[in-house]
This record gives sequence, structure tokens and C-alpha cells, in this order.
Amino acid sequence: MAWDGWSAAGQNCHDAILQTAEVAADGPRPYDSRIMLDEATLRRILASLPNLAIGVVGDIFLDKYLDLDASLTETSVETGLNAYQIARVRCYAGAGGTVLNNLRALGVGRLCALSVIGDDGEGFELSRALRTQQVSIEGVLASSQRMTPTYTKPMLSQATGPARELNRLDINNRTPQSADLDRQVMERLEQLVPQMDAVIVADQVTERNLGVVTDAVRERLCDLAVRHPTCRFFADSRSHIGLFRNMIAKPNQQELQRAVDGSGLATAEQARRLVGQTGRPVFATIGSEGILYVDEQSVQQIPGITVEGPIDIVGAGDSTMAGIVSALCSGATPAQAARLGCLVASITIGQLGVTGSATPEQVIARWSETVK
Repeated sequence: MAWDGWSAAGQNCHDAILQTAEVAADGPRPYDSRIMLDEATLRRILASLPNLAIGVVGDIFLDKYLDLDASLTETSVETGLNAYQIARVRCYAGAGGTVLNNLRALGVGRLCALSVIGDDGEGFELSRALRTQQVSIEGVLASSQRMTPTYTKPMLSQATGPARELNRLDINNRTPQSADLDRQVMERLEQLVPQMDAVIVADQVTERNLGVVTDAVRERLCDLAVRHPTCRFFADSRSHIGLFRNMIAKPNQQELQRAVDGSGLATAEQARRLVGQTGRPVFATIGSEGILYVDEQSVQQIPGITVEGPIDIVGAGDSTMAGIVSALCSGATPAQAARLGCLVASITIGQLGVTGSATPEQVIARWSETVK
């Protein structure tokens, strides 16, 4: 199976990004990837990542994999149903945690998480997963008022081939976050932002105000993005991307269309409208055609990377975000940053049964394959 790109990124801090954009008002302009990102530039970007400090704010979930051994399956005496036997449990930080995992794998030096989780067993496992990745969790609030959002993924082994994922079991909060928790989140934001080169907002929860990024928290983030021009702000939101002013947005095509009510419009025009709403550039993923970068001056199309063989697209967008943000913070042009995002995602989707990540060595090797 081939996969290209991915399926479903204060004004002063963005001036350099805008100046590097090639003016292409007449529509998207594709690039020769070998010219866009050469090996020397790629190595320079990767070598600078240990000097960066990046925070991820918002929804951080627990991804809990249950590895089921099919050869041990029993029949329940009480129900007659299959009783699957768990051979191993694997826990990872998901949603915004997937971005953190990818930033760590790429070599970013300092990582901080700011979120609200439950004071429960899942919260313990999530905190441990973040600490394993050497992520600072000083900004993570554990509250008895909330449950730790969790995706439990039973993986049933097969006689041949990879394990088969059974029905996922989800834990999500179904009530709004309290005003007191909002206040605590915003207090921690005020402390965190001045220390960061970039802040990535992970707005995973689709229902308004049921996740960490409530209306009040979002407004504070929009304000901080103006008050702290030396910190770059990025937003990734499943349902509310159009509400994140003063931040670089990374929507997929469906999120972009919903944000601007753009049914029937060309993707480039939808992205231009989102730029008008947010006041900042947009990195829109456009399926097999890669990534569309749009700012007030230009439209640039960055090609995707074809991957052959079995794939698992879970977390592809998060890995793309990690590549884009780390590259921009290292002085890359928007096109170079988008290309690095595509390189990273092309590696992570090949890692089956797990939310993948990519090391600098893997990125360089994949780049070499693309220019042969």
C-alpha cells in the first residue's frame, strides 16, 4: 500500500517565516524536493534540536495496548464468549503525548507537558510514560474531578502477519472542566511560556469545553501568543482550529473545511480564509499531495513521500507536527519544515501496532532514499 504525506503545522516572531515564502499568488507551486531540503540543511536542522525547549499544552491521553495471545484464548464458562488472555500491557503517552514522543525521538533537548489528567491508575501510567521520555510533568495537574482520557487497544495475535486490533475501549470526560482547573492551567501557562522556544496546543477533544483547552484557556493562549513574540505558537485542533488566533495552524483537509465553512472551495482558498481568521500561516495536509503551506503572501505545495507496504497511520499528524515545529524553530523555511514533517511521518506510519516515532538517523536515511 502506498502512502503519500499523511491521511487525514506576536507578529515579529513570524516575520522570518513569511520572508522565506516564495510568492505564488496564482496558486500552489510544487517543489523539487532535492533542492528544497538538501542533506547539509537537514543535518544542520537536526543538529540544532538539542538546543530547543518546546512545550505541549492541552489534551494528553494514555494509549494502552493489550497484547492478546490468541493461542491462550479460553471460553468463558459463564457466558460462552471468548476470554482473551493478555500477555503484555504497553502504555504510551498519546494525543499531545505523541507529539512529545516524536520531539524526544528527534532529539529536542527540553520538553514540558501542561495538561489535566485524573488522579487514577491511568493517570499514574500516563505520568510514568511521560517521565520515561524525560518530559517535565511539573505542569500536569492530577485532579479527582477528572478521568485520565485513555484509548485501550486490544491487539489479538495472528498465526501469520501483524496482530489484529479489536474494538477500542475509550475513557473520556463527559462534563466540562471546572473554572478552578481552568485557572490553574492558565497560571501554569504564564510560568511556562517565557521559558519555551515553541508551544504546541493539542486540542484533541472534539466537544467544546470538555477537554483541557476550554474557551477560557484558548483565549489566554491567544493572548500569550501576542505577549511573547519570541515563543512560536502552533495549534492542532480536531474541531476548533479556526478559533486559535495568532498561532500557526496545522489542519487536515476535513478540519480546514469545517473551520472556514469551505464546502466547494479549493483547498488553497480554504487555507487563505483560515490565514485571515488566525492571522498566521497555515500548514494544511492534503492527502496524497503532501502539505499545502499558505501565508498572506504565498501558496506553496510540498510533496508527500510514498511508502510501500503495510502502514499504520495512527499518530501520523502528530509526528508531522513535531517535524514542522522543530524545523521552524531551527531556522528552516516553511517548505523545508513541511518536508521534514513528511519525512518523519513516512517513517512512523511504517511502525505497526504502536504509535511510532523517528530518530535523526532514520530521517537522514529516509531522505537519502527519496533523492536516489
